[in-house]
Amino acid sequence: MKILALSVRDDEQAAFTEWKQAHPEIQVDTTEIELTIQTVDQLQGYDGIVIQQRRQIEPEVYPILEQMGIKQITTRTAGYDVIDLKLAAQHHLQISNVPAYSPRSVAELTLTHTMRLIRKQELFDQRVRQQDYRWAGLQGLEVHTLTIGIIGAGRIGGTTAQLFHALGAKVIAYDTKPNSQLNDILTFMSKQEVLQQADVICLHVDLNPTSENLIDEQALDLMKPTAYLINECRGPVVDTAALIAALQQQKLAGAALDTLTGEENFFNFDLRNKELPSDQLKILQAMDNVIITPHIGFYTNMAVKNMVDISLDDVVDLLTHHSCEHLVTIPE
Repeated sequence: MKILALSVRDDEQAAFTEWKQAHPEIQVDTTEIELTIQTVDQLQGYDGIVIQQRRQIEPEVYPILEQMGIKQITTRTAGYDVIDLKLAAQHHLQISNVPAYSPRSVAELTLTHTMRLIRKQELFDQRVRQQDYRWAGLQGLEVHTLTIGIIGAGRIGGTTAQLFHALGAKVIAYDTKPNSQLNDILTFMSKQEVLQQADVICLHVDLNPTSENLIDEQALDLMKPTAYLINECRGPVVDTAALIAALQQQKLAGAALDTLTGEENFFNFDLRNKELPSDQLKILQAMDNVIITPHIGFYTNMAVKNMVDISLDDVVDLLTHHSCEHLVTIPE
């Protein structure tokens, strides 16, 4: 069995090496290239593939994969919107993802972002860099005095709720499929009620047609002017133009964004001394009440290892048994 892992970073190599040592009967090769129409020929001779990319797979790639005899695409990420599920089905490709590589890694970043915002840490950092050591006007909030609103209380949202509950915060949540097992740490409400009551809104939903622009102008208008928005899921879940307007009009106290629409054009690139490719990014970056991180919610020791291990295990299962634990349902 031969597997090719694409878009492999240097920090992933140790996890790939460890997995290969535990499975000497399977050949796993790694490459830095992404899966594109220009690179697809390099997959010739492989039985299975693992990807991790933010750019859409071009439509022309799918029939080529089928002609090569490849029968699956596994992405070592939770999101799989770079894959056209209908085209995959037409070309007999099974799809799998890693839905829970480490819920705690994303949840802990949510907590980190929240603590930095409510303690005005970004503003204190700016002052200190300017040798201004006054604290006037930057009084912080204690987390146990807050109501935390979780939108999307699945694996990651549920873990986020546990962390905030442990710190004494009141936690409320909205989910299309409320999980009663979380009832001892949070209260499920409507989306409108969560937006209206929460001091911090934490987004942990999948990106799909129903969640795109889930937080739009109307949703932002429901939030308290003293509230903060934390987006650790996917950029298009938030209407960026509406968020910028709300921040400029002081309808929100601030935001922390680990993901942005169009991030494939700037996140994980060194753009020092270069013109930023997004006007919206320029505006947000200039705001002193906005924290931007380059989609690092997954970027911890445990999460990276789990993404590699689970994705490779799933490829083996798909090639051997034509099924795996994390198979993505493809629409008919």
